Amino acid sequence: MRQGRRGWEGAVLRLMGAKDFTLTVTGAEDVTPDYRRVHFTDGELLSHNGIHPTMWIRLWFDNAGKPHQRAYTLVGPDRETNSFSLEFALHEGCASDWARAAKPGDTIGATVQGTGFQHPRPEPSHVFAIGDPASLPALNSLLDALGAAPATVWFEGTLDGLPCHADASRHDVRQVPRRDDGRHLVDRVKADLPALLAATPDPYVWIACDTATTRALASYVRKELRLPKERTHALGYWRAG
Repeated sequence: MRQGRRGWEGAVLRLMGAKDFTLTVTGAEDVTPDYRRVHFTDGELLSHNGIHPTMWIRLWFDNAGKPHQRAYTLVGPDRETNSFSLEFALHEGCASDWARAAKPGDTIGATVQGTGFQHPRPEPSHVFAIGDPASLPALNSLLDALGAAPATVWFEGTLDGLPCHADASRHDVRQVPRRDDGRHLVDRVKADLPALLAATPDPYVWIACDTATTRALASYVRKELRLPKERTHALGYWRAG
């Protein structure tokens, strides 16, 4: 979708200093039947913005003639080749439809605004991460960025065939089926997390699920478990319904 046809969201982002770029598809592959990786040249995006862990961009799709934007985490960004990939958890909707059909030479608009990463200080003694297929690229980037820190990961869904960077020697991955619009995951984390937090001096909690689940867990961690804001990060990756 061309710049200037992005509605009020695009106008607001430009007022906030957002930068627009055009990405070109160089290839695509199906990781699983429901998970697709698309490769791009970056339209000078990386040279203008640099790279940081969990870095994400907004892609613009046409949704029955109306602009629709979704955020995706960069996978394997490379400033030498001006390239990166994006991974799509496929379901119904214009973004997934675009990804299914993407082929070399296709272009798509991208906007950079709002992304950032604050490395926790002091270094985490243990990382607690809650995510799902939509946030898996960001979860992988987080685990890579925080190096040798042990981690407990609650993953909503199944990892069968998906590219997960967890290392069994230091990462405990707990796969949790999605039930009751995410409430099952909330209940599971509430049952597990208090004792785990009490056993580590410098925890770091990272939450990236659907918007409602993310809000519920972020509120629980900050208000009920009293974890300081600087030791948490929460971002809703998609909206249910």
